[in-house]
Amino acid sequence: MATFNLIGAGHVGRVLGRLLAAQGGFQVRQVLTRSAASAQAGVDFIGSGAPVQRYDQLLPADIHVLAVGDDQIASACAALALAVPLQGSIVFHCSGALASGQLQAARDAGALVASVHPIRSFADPEAVAAQFPGTYCGIEGDAAALAVLTPALQAIGAQPVPIDASAKTVYHAAAVFASNYLVTVLDAALRAYMAAGIPEEVARQMAQPLATESMANVFRLGAAAALSGPIARGDMVTVDRQQRAVDQWDRSTGELYRALVAPTVDLAQRKRQK
Repeated sequence: MATFNLIGAGHVGRVLGRLLAAQGGFQVRQVLTRSAASAQAGVDFIGSGAPVQRYDQLLPADIHVLAVGDDQIASACAALALAVPLQGSIVFHCSGALASGQLQAARDAGALVASVHPIRSFADPEAVAAQFPGTYCGIEGDAAALAVLTPALQAIGAQPVPIDASAKTVYHAAAVFASNYLVTVLDAALRAYMAAGIPEEVARQMAQPLATESMANVFRLGAAAALSGPIARGDMVTVDRQQRAVDQWDRSTGELYRALVAPTVDLAQRKRQK
């Protein structure tokens, strides 16, 4: 049974810790956080392991999971490399924005390094732990590390997807487009309906079928085939008229509309080429 230490016991670390410990192939050795209370809370959530507060209290392990904030990864890795023999072990972090190259201190100490990024919200750790099967995880790093981590992730129900480490930040931006910026665009739609005198609750009801059907078509047919509306029809007169109207109503929303025209024209061209 492989042993692992968890450094950082936030939502992601706790969920991975519980699932890896529960699947039978891994034993939690220690959970390290900056306070005794949070370390103990991590151990309680996982159901095993010993809480520690200092790197010099860590024991050697087969795997070290750095489940800390992005701005702490390099420093946590350096502290780990100074405190524990890492030769032959695996060190991985869980950032979606940073590549495994952030773990160079561990690699210099003889460890294999990787990153494992579960692609989902961890706002409710209990619910995520119970519903984790099917979760996609973006993975990259040393091949020998991934040879160990890939079957471990599959054993807890994850779907590992190899990614290009050099494009890690663009990969992370994909989630921002698919989630955060989608909300921003929908907010613009709701405010535009409300500017026409429609109550917010009714505006949501009007926008919902458009948004849900469009998203369903993207995932079923692909983005180009799902595109509809004036740009898809080549009706740039309507687009220009809308641009002027939105500019007059709300300048910042007009800038958002303008920024979306060119990529939508490109998408329409792809649609016509199919």
